[in-house]
This record gives sequence, structure tokens and C-alpha cells, in this order.
Amino acid sequence: MGKITDPIYEQVVKRNAHEPEFHQAVKEVLDSIEPALEQHPEFVKAKIVERLVEPERVIHFRVAWVDDKGEVQVNRGFRIQFNGAIGPYKGGLRFHPTVYSGILKFLAFEQIFKNALTGLPMGGAKGGSDFDPHGKSDGEIMRFCQAFMNELYRHIDADLDVPAGDIGVGGREIGYLFGQYRKIKNIWHGVLTGKGYEYGGSLGRPEATGFGAVWFAEEMLKARGDTTGFKGKTVAISGAGNVAQHASQLAMEMGAKVVTLSDSTGFIYDKKGLDKEKWKFVMHLKNVKRGRIKEYAEKFKGVEYYTYNEDKTLKSPWYVPEIDIAIPSATQNEVDFDEAKALVKNGCIVVSEGANMPCVPKAVDYFIEKGVSFGPGKAANAGGVATSGLEMTQNSERRQWSFEKVIDELHKIMINIHNTAYKTAEKYGYPGNYVVGANIAGFLKVAKAMLAQGVL
Repeated sequence: MGKITDPIYEQVVKRNAHEPEFHQAVKEVLDSIEPALEQHPEFVKAKIVERLVEPERVIHFRVAWVDDKGEVQVNRGFRIQFNGAIGPYKGGLRFHPTVYSGILKFLAFEQIFKNALTGLPMGGAKGGSDFDPHGKSDGEIMRFCQAFMNELYRHIDADLDVPAGDIGVGGREIGYLFGQYRKIKNIWHGVLTGKGYEYGGSLGRPEATGFGAVWFAEEMLKARGDTTGFKGKTVAISGAGNVAQHASQLAMEMGAKVVTLSDSTGFIYDKKGLDKEKWKFVMHLKNVKRGRIKEYAEKFKGVEYYTYNEDKTLKSPWYVPEIDIAIPSATQNEVDFDEAKALVKNGCIVVSEGANMPCVPKAVDYFIEKGVSFGPGKAANAGGVATSGLEMTQNSERRQWSFEKVIDELHKIMINIHNTAYKTAEKYGYPGNYVVGANIAGFLKVAKAMLAQGVL
């Protein structure tokens, strides 16, 4: 690590012990922005980085609720308002048993730069709970969401902090959360994004993150001189939730063959590739039935199903042969060093992160070393938060745009994010390195705003 950021990172590790995900996110950014700090001594003097790695506000609260058996349950709730220099705090809510402060700090820290890259005025935040929605009834989820909002409402507002959904928080949960906020505050504010269209939501939001990751990959292909785009390419996608569903949809529409999907139990390998019928099955399986991806292999002939690490050759989706493009869309650190080597060996030329930090640092370094075009999550999956920003705009205007207008605006934003990261990387001496380009571009915008606003 560079001489300027060495002591800063050491302090982060000391102050945030036992939070490896946060350490990883901070290290990646600090490693990348060293060239920018050398050219901007005013940031060093004002200790911008020291301030940037410390959250502006960490909110931790109890969530008590009653299950269907009449038993009282107690969960933890969080909201990390990390940096609001360029606009209202913006970032999702995650309901998952693994949620704790370290994961949320990592996600909120990443969100600062992701939001800055969109060009929209949004700060970085993240929140959620260790509540597990799987296996819960609608009534239990409603009561939990209402209990969660009974505390969260004190800390959010349309011009202060605008949460969205994330893992475990979809349209159903956002509806319950929004209803409780409106009931408590007795006011209609666009305080959450990802709302239903009937009450202020934006068309195109479900598609946004997956579409954005595919468009970012398409721009990386163009930068490599590949004018055919996704046509004829074989694509591996992990996950089977919102991001994976719509990344696979657009990739298919663009002429690619999508051969993998996964969930927490295992993954499918469909050599023939998804088609419209299979895609509709996945949408119903995951969004309505809430079943497991194994059922896909039981439904369609010739599809192989594997649980993780059971097979010597296909331990995960990233060992599948002859892959051109990989879009990891499940969760953090799902692609390890060995899997990165397998992807490169099998011909992968583009990796576009649909999830947040799904590739471990050694995997990222290996991709870059081997000439794979690697789109980091803060750039490649920014489509979701970009469309959330567009929803905020529509709420402020008291208007709702057409699907075509939202998608057109989103496509322009993703192209601009790619071009900004690509040109910034070139400017600072790292051509083709989207990690450096995205981190420096996002950092410069936030740093300049912080410097202008004084010591806060």
C-alpha cells in the first residue's frame, strides 16, 4: 500500500476490529486512490481520507416483534449513514442472518463511490437487520417491517436518507415499510425507493441492476475492440434473485447463451442455455413460489445440478467450461482465487460484478493481470441505485416516467459510468483498470465536496 494511506488503513483495522469485509473494501479504495492523493496535496492536508473512512453516523437499534405463534422475537436493526457530502444518504436495506455492522460498513462505504459515479446527487448509506425472511409468513414479515420502521423513521426522510431494498428486501417488504412510515409521520414523502408503481415507484427498477451490469459488460467489450457485444457469447451468472434474473433476461435478448444460475443450496448448468420459457419458470420459482434452483434441473431435461464443492471439476458456476462473460450476482466474496483461475483458463474475457464485492482481492488482481476486463461492483452494478435516484426525481416532480424513458436514462448513465472509469484510469496511468478508474473518479467528486464544506 502507498505511503500516504498506510497509517490510515492501519487505523481503520484497529478501530474496526473483526470486520474483515469493511477492511477489504477500504483497502481496495485506498490502494487505488494513491495516485490522486499525490496530485492533490490539499486532500492530504485536510485529512479528507481520514474523515472519509469514518462513518458520519452509525445507528444500532433493537427490533422486537411477535411471530405467528405469539412468541416475542428480538432482532438487531442498523443504519449506517456513511457520507452525505454530495446529497441525501442513499443505500439499501438488507434482511439476512449474516447482517452485522462490518458488512453494512463495507456496503455503505462502497455506496459512497457508486452513488458518486452515477452523476446523481446521492450520498452513501446502508442498513438492515439480522432478521431472516425465509420461511416467514406474510403476517410475520409485515409485523417485523412495522417494528423495524418504528425506530428507523426517526433517522430517514426524503431530503435526508432514502433507503431502498437489498437482499431479503423486495417489493413486499418495501410496501410494509413505507406504509408504516406514512402511518407514523402522517405525511407522504418519497422516503423509500423500490416502491410499487401504484404508490410512487418507478418503472424499470426491478430490471435496473441486472440490465446495468450487462450494459457495463457490453461497454467493456467495445473498449476491447469487440463489436459483436453479447451476440454468440456464453455467459455464467450466479444468483437467481432480482439481479441474476434480469441480467440473464437482457443477455438472452442480446443474443447470449446463459448457462448457469445459483442459490444458496447449489447451481444449475444448462448447456443449451436459458430461453424465454425457462426464464419465466425462474421468475415464478423465485418470486412467487420462493423455491430452490434445484427445481429448474428437475423441470427441464438435460440440465445438471450441483451442490457446492461436491464435484472435482464443477465446484461452482465459475468452473463451467468455455465461458466468455461472467456476471457474479449473488453475494460478497463468492469468487475466490481458484475460481478466478478457472474462469481465465476457460476463456473468460469479461467479468462484470452484479453483486457487491463478489470477487476476493486476489481474484480481482488475477483478472487484471491476465487482461480480463473487470468491472467492479461500484461501477458495474450501479444501475440499481441510479434508477433509485431517478425514482427520487420522479417523486420530487410528482410524476411517473414511462418504462422507455427510465431505461433510456439508465442506459445513458451506465455508458457514462463506464467512460468515466475508463478515461480516469488512463489519465492516472492505469489504462484498462476499471477498479482504479472507478475509485479515483468517485473519490475525487466526494473529496472536492468535502473540502468545499469545511471540517465536518
